[in-house]
Amino acid sequence: MLNPIEGEIFYIDKPLGMTSFAVVKQVRGRLRSRLGLKNIHVGHAGTLDPLASGVLIVCTGRKTKQIEQLQAGVKEYTAWIRLGETTPSFDMETEVDATYPWQHITREQIEQVLREQFTGSIQQVPPAFSACKVGGKPAYKLARKGREVEIQAKTLVIDEIEVVECGLPAEPTLTVRVVCSKGTYIRALARDIGIALGSGAHLYGLRRTQVGSKRVEDCSNLEDVLTQLETEELVSAEQAQKELLERERIANRERAARQNAARRMKENKNKQNTESE
Repeated sequence: MLNPIEGEIFYIDKPLGMTSFAVVKQVRGRLRSRLGLKNIHVGHAGTLDPLASGVLIVCTGRKTKQIEQLQAGVKEYTAWIRLGETTPSFDMETEVDATYPWQHITREQIEQVLREQFTGSIQQVPPAFSACKVGGKPAYKLARKGREVEIQAKTLVIDEIEVVECGLPAEPTLTVRVVCSKGTYIRALARDIGIALGSGAHLYGLRRTQVGSKRVEDCSNLEDVLTQLETEELVSAEQAQKELLERERIANRERAARQNAARRMKENKNKQNTESE
């Protein structure tokens, strides 16, 4: 039996083409319908772009208080990068805006650049097409209006980065595995790798394969989660509230018992001290 009011955590393999908010909206809508509520807390731990797939953690009810803790976990990605081309968004959300030579790049050069410039603590400027706030507004809203967006660099940690596949010299394509800290933009990482190689680059695919201890193999697809919410028995809002109140009463009684025991111990100690005098 699920208890969405008290809180559930769902590990979802987010499909391509959907925003993280759209996934949350579908989960919330299904719960609102089943529980007969106007609203219920649902949130996600760590945004994935629409053109990315993989591990998305969705929390409901009181478990949403754990979001900050959950999204702080180390993340692993598989990123597909095309060299020699850039786009304004650093991925395929926008069209190619410039091309660069790439024939001079070798796999050995790539591995050296990744090892020397993109391992450990690095500075990264987030993309203009991102949710980073500029003057209190999301940067992407300004960027889509054609306005200049200036975002400060942030310190990040890349724990591991390695070449998985390399299409060179035939094709300017590269697949890398990245293990990194919260707040890393893999799109921006692709941009910076292209610059470091004396070329340009953008993402043409991204999959988040792990968040904390949860791997994508442990995740359910969205349709299965929605079906579970539609068919599995749920604890009603009224019952969830009763259970919460009962837990609070038990906790209050236990706290009062501890306080009374501590007071009696203190009184006995004072009495012994007085008698010894």
